[in-house]
Amino acid sequence: MTSVAPATVADPVETKEFRDVEARLRERFPAAVLDVERAFGEVDFTVRAADLLSVARFLRDEPGLEFVHLADLTAVDRSALPPRQRKPGDKRFAGIYHLFSFSGRRRIRLTVPAEGPDSKPTIPSLYPLWRSAFCMEREAYDLMGIHYEGHPDLRRIMMPWDWVGHPLRKDEPLGGEEVPFSMTWNDPEFATLGKQIMDPPPTKAPLPKGVDPTQHMVLNLGPHHPATHGVLRIALELDGERIVSAHPDTGYLHSGFEKQGEHVRYKDFVPYTDRMDYTSAMCNNLGYCLAVEKLLGVEIPPRAQAIRVVVAELQRIAAHLIWLATHILDTSGTGMSLLMYALREREMILDIFEMICGARMTVSYVRIGGVWKDVPPAFVPKVEEFCDLFLRRLDEYERMLSRSVVLRKRLEGIGVLSKEDAISLGVTGPLLRGSGVYYDLRKLAPYSGYDRYEFDVPLSNRGDSWGRYEVRMQEMRQSIRIIRQALEDVKRTEGEPCKTTDRKVALPPRDELDTSMEALIHHFKLVTEGIKPPPGEVYFGHENPKGELGFYIVSDGGPKPYRLRVRGPSFVNIFATDTMARGQLLSDLIAIIGSIDIVLGEVDR
Repeated sequence: MTSVAPATVADPVETKEFRDVEARLRERFPAAVLDVERAFGEVDFTVRAADLLSVARFLRDEPGLEFVHLADLTAVDRSALPPRQRKPGDKRFAGIYHLFSFSGRRRIRLTVPAEGPDSKPTIPSLYPLWRSAFCMEREAYDLMGIHYEGHPDLRRIMMPWDWVGHPLRKDEPLGGEEVPFSMTWNDPEFATLGKQIMDPPPTKAPLPKGVDPTQHMVLNLGPHHPATHGVLRIALELDGERIVSAHPDTGYLHSGFEKQGEHVRYKDFVPYTDRMDYTSAMCNNLGYCLAVEKLLGVEIPPRAQAIRVVVAELQRIAAHLIWLATHILDTSGTGMSLLMYALREREMILDIFEMICGARMTVSYVRIGGVWKDVPPAFVPKVEEFCDLFLRRLDEYERMLSRSVVLRKRLEGIGVLSKEDAISLGVTGPLLRGSGVYYDLRKLAPYSGYDRYEFDVPLSNRGDSWGRYEVRMQEMRQSIRIIRQALEDVKRTEGEPCKTTDRKVALPPRDELDTSMEALIHHFKLVTEGIKPPPGEVYFGHENPKGELGFYIVSDGGPKPYRLRVRGPSFVNIFATDTMARGQLLSDLIAIIGSIDIVLGEVDR
């Protein structure tokens, strides 16, 4: 059975700008901390690479600190930063680590300058401390070229295994390779057009380290398999029908959103967030805009915040309905009926989205500074009608499923993930809460006014696929609870602004352009140049339906992000598959993948 965490939680630890963390680090490691920077409400400790493991272990294990969650791990190429943002002797590459303390409700960042030449920048691996470093370090190695000493299997994870170069380095072109253009068909570049130009024999990719094809059968599940929920390949090592190991192979859909984000203006990246996790577009919009707004230091009007909460929770329900429909289709004989029912309710949510912005899936409704435009008069009654209907429909779902012998046998005791493994693997969202860990950023690091709303955080101590099913079902009920409260704020603030009045951030209202030269100038500057946040760096994590979606942005003061990192929940969560699948039957892997709830557009962002 699921339990719920209390509707309110303790206040964050009094940090005094993290002076306690700094004092204890300097006392324990006097030579390790090279610099401390405080900006945008965050603290950044620059740590010597040789001391990284010792410092990270101390931060994780020391009573009173307990930064047990490695929220994100990435790297930055600082070679193109303006001189004012580079100190004498700065290394070109630096590792970036974001750690979160559950008990203290606070986050810190570690910056670790990479040692060695530019051809092989090197940092110690954190895999001995956090198993989540396995996939995140491979990503930083693949895309940025950082070598992590001590990593158990450092190889590419997004790009083809034989790719040359590292796409996120500043000296790599946007498209990965220069593309010639010509105005004449006589150009030799067109000679092979429409002909086979690749070698027909396929190249054989290397197997994951530790897989023994002489002792066990190696089987590919995917990438063209409906139960992998996208173009995902799982390299399976089997002993009969028992799974010895299961290794996700990503990158078949690699979209290069992070690289693209460094070449478009801040406001122009919002539509890209729609297309990462296309079942959670509103939530993706919100997370990105909150990160940019943190960088800008802009205040968001109460009405815009309330509207954001309503659409984000509607999107959470819609995303969970997609999970429910496809998961039950994968695992239970009642699948086809529930698929139609769940999509029926999801269509109602998409109708509401279409009403407020004209789009159903890729909405781009939440914008930097607020929302695109105010909601129409029919919005509130339509959402209230949905809330009343949906709770009754949810009761029907549970009557269909909770007593289903087939579904219980497919899910109970399958894909067990212990609390300790879940934290070490860095999983978040229902996957983490299904293992009994209280981590919901709407509670622990509230944003958009979530701290003003009463709601519970469903938990399950089962740690299996059934526990994760129960958590998501209860989360949909809590979302309705939040929506009802936020709707009252929408009613109360009718007529108030739905975007910031800072004209350097949001476009002025159309009627001002006819009467105000200042408004016309602001409009012209925003449209032609875009916003220009101050130099610096921020990380913002928020509670996406699938877990923690984080955006790490480095600004050089220009209209485009210098570095735009997306910490995707599906990407980290999918690498818990191996831990959950070992010893299970081959058929159980389908239930395990479905219980994680992934979208490959976000995995391969």
